[in-house]
Formats: sequence, structure tokens, C-alpha cells
Amino acid sequence: MTKIGVIAGSVRKGSFNKMLAKLAVARLEAHGAVVTEVDLGALELPIYAAELEADNFPPDALRLKQILSEQDGLLVVSPEYNGSIPPLLKNAIDWASRPTGDEGMIALTAYRGKAAAIMSASLSPFGGMRGLMHLRQILTTVQMTVIPDQVVIPAAHAAYESDGQLKDELPVTLVDITAARLIKVAAALAG
Repeated sequence: MTKIGVIAGSVRKGSFNKMLAKLAVARLEAHGAVVTEVDLGALELPIYAAELEADNFPPDALRLKQILSEQDGLLVVSPEYNGSIPPLLKNAIDWASRPTGDEGMIALTAYRGKAAAIMSASLSPFGGMRGLMHLRQILTTVQMTVIPDQVVIPAAHAAYESDGQLKDELPVTLVDITAARLIKVAAALAG
């Protein structure tokens, strides 16, 4: 079975991106993936600095890297902060990219050769699309294959029912298509 890690780039209570991640998890599981949800709010990750890496690699950074290393693919659902991604998410990506043990400088064991998909929900009419452009670039830089499919939910404050489900059928369909494609590409790359 294909293993997919899911990260929501927001830890805010009531986050539209956490709600979108939850919907995506359900679709990934419906398509047969084994899903591991990563809660960035539960990790103690100091801001990345080379001195910290050299002197005392944070235990939660090592745990995050281990979790991601065990996955075949990654789904990242991220809000947009000033046209980019939140610092919490960037910091987590950076920590998990660092070599540990006997790895060389460019090992990238948490990411290299794996598939990724990206989604965003935003209050803006663009649905977080500008942030996703940066996220796609970052994930490609750490040697992931980011599938072309992506999901954006504009006007997120009006897009959800009270139970957390999306009101409109189009984004529901896009979440499903993206989940299925991510599993297919991740399985092909892992095989």
C-alpha cells in the first residue's frame, strides 16, 4: 500500500487549510493510501540555524524527518502568508531536509524521488495560488516530483458547510482527483 504523509501548514484553531487537509485525508484513504498526518503544532522546532544543527539536532526535527522518510509521497495543504508560505511550514521543510547520521549533504532522504501534491484554502479570491507557486518551487528544490494537479479554495470563509464539508461539488471533485493522482505517481516512483 502506498504511504502518504499529510501536512497542514496552519495550526490555527478552525483553520480552513486543516479542514481541507482532513477532507483530503479521507479521499486518500478511500483510494487505498495509508495516511500519516503530521501535526506541526505538536512539534518543537526551533528556527533552523546551522549552529543548532551541528550542536544539538532537535529531537522533533529528527522525528519529523523519520516520519517523512517512511512515506512514498507527501500532501501539503498550506495557507498563503503575504504571497508565500507560513514560516512554520518552511522551517519544518528545512529541518527535515538536513542530513543526519552518515548521510551526505544532499541526501534529502525525507524528500528525494518522492511525489508531492499541494492544496490551499484562503480568504482571498485567488485561493492561496501565489503561496502554492512558492511551495511547488521549494518541494521541487528538495527533489520531489510535484504533480501538476493542485487544489485552491478561494473565499474559504464561505466555502465550507458547518460540518467542515465543502459546499460546492467542483472542489470536492478536484480534491478526489488530486488524491488519486498523488497515490498513482507516488506508487510509480516508489516501485
